[in-house]
Amino acid sequence: WRGRAELVRAGAAQGEVVAVFDLPPGHAGHAVLEAAGIGVDDGEVILRRVNTADGRKSAWINDRRVSGDVLRDLSDTLVELHGQHDDRGLLNPRGHRNLLDSFAGLDLTSARAAWRARSAAREALAAAREAMGRAQAEEEFLRHAVAELDKLNPLAGEEAVLDARRRLMQGAERIRADIARAHGALSEGAENAVRDALRWLEGASDKAEGQLDNAMAALNRALIELGDAAGGVEDALRGLDFNPAELEALEERLFAIRALARKHSVLPDDLGGFADTLRARLAAIDGGAAGLAKLEKAQSEADATYVREAAKLTVARRAAAGRLDVAMAAELAPLKMERAVFVTEVEAGEPGPDGMDAVTFTVATTPGAPAGALNRIASG
Repeated sequence: WRGRAELVRAGAAQGEVVAVFDLPPGHAGHAVLEAAGIGVDDGEVILRRVNTADGRKSAWINDRRVSGDVLRDLSDTLVELHGQHDDRGLLNPRGHRNLLDSFAGLDLTSARAAWRARSAAREALAAAREAMGRAQAEEEFLRHAVAELDKLNPLAGEEAVLDARRRLMQGAERIRADIARAHGALSEGAENAVRDALRWLEGASDKAEGQLDNAMAALNRALIELGDAAGGVEDALRGLDFNPAELEALEERLFAIRALARKHSVLPDDLGGFADTLRARLAAIDGGAAGLAKLEKAQSEADATYVREAAKLTVARRAAAGRLDVAMAAELAPLKMERAVFVTEVEAGEPGPDGMDAVTFTVATTPGAPAGALNRIASG
C-alpha cells in the first residue's frame, strides 16, 4: 500500500521491505502475475518495495520492476489488513469474487484457458486485419506495377546485352567503311597477289631443284589464313548491317528497363525477382479473404467456448452466493445483528480470465432500509 518517506530510518538513504510467498496452484495471485507478464518458478513470489528518503518509491516482483497498481493488485490476493483506518480486504469489492470462489471451491482452470485462447484468437485476427488493410491500401499500386513488369518481362543480364548491342550499332557507321576496305584488300588485293606469286613459283619450281618448296608451302598456308581472315571480316560486316528501326526499338526497350529499375530503386538485373515479390504480395491479398474467414471462425469458436465456461462459473457463483448468504446469517446472530440481511450480488461484469461476473457483498443493517455495498454500510 502507500509508503511514506518518514518510514525510512533517519540517516539512511532508503528503506526496503521484502516478503516471500508460496502460491499454490489455482491461487488468485497467478492471474495477476499472468496479466502482468511475470513468470513464477515453483510457486515462489518475492515482493520488494523500496522507499527513498526523498519520497521516491519503487516496487519489484521476482526482481522485475512493476507499478504500484500491480503490486497492490497482487497484494490484495495475498494479504488482508484489518484495522479501523487500514485497507481491509473484506471491504474491497475487487476481492469479493475471489472470496466467493474460495467459498464455492471453484476451479478456474478451464475458464482461464478459454480466456487465453480467446485473447490469442482475437489478437491473431486483429493482426491479420491490420496486415490486410495495409496490403489493400497498396493493392492498386501492386496491380499496376506487376502488369507493367509482366508486359516488359525484363530478363537477368538483358540490360548489359542491350547496352553492348546499342553501342555497337551506334559505332557501326564509323567503323564499317574501314572494315569494308580491309575486306576488299584481303579478298581482292592480297589474295590475288599471293595467288599470282604462287602461280609464278609453280612455273619455276621444276628448274629450282626444290629450293622453292618451302616458299610455296608457306604461300599455300597464307592463302588459307587469308581466307579465314576474309571470312571473319565478312562476318563482322554482316554484324554491322542493321535497320535503323532496330536500333530505335532496342533503345526503347533498354531505356524502359532502366526507367523501371530507377522507379522501383532496384538494379535492372533484379527486376525479375522484384516482380516475383510483388506477385507474392498480390497473392496474399487475393488469398487474404479466405485466411480472414478462417481466423474469424477461430475467434467465434474461441468466444463461444469462453462464454460457455464463463456461464458455468456464473451458475456456480449464483448457487454459492445463496449458500454463503445463509451461512452469513448464522454468523450475524451471535453478533446481535440477527435482523441484518447479508446478500451476495452476482451481476454481469467485464469479461476476464475469471469469467464475466461482478460480485459485491451487500448488507442492510436496519430493518426496511435498502441494502448497500459492504464498504459503505459496515463500520470499522
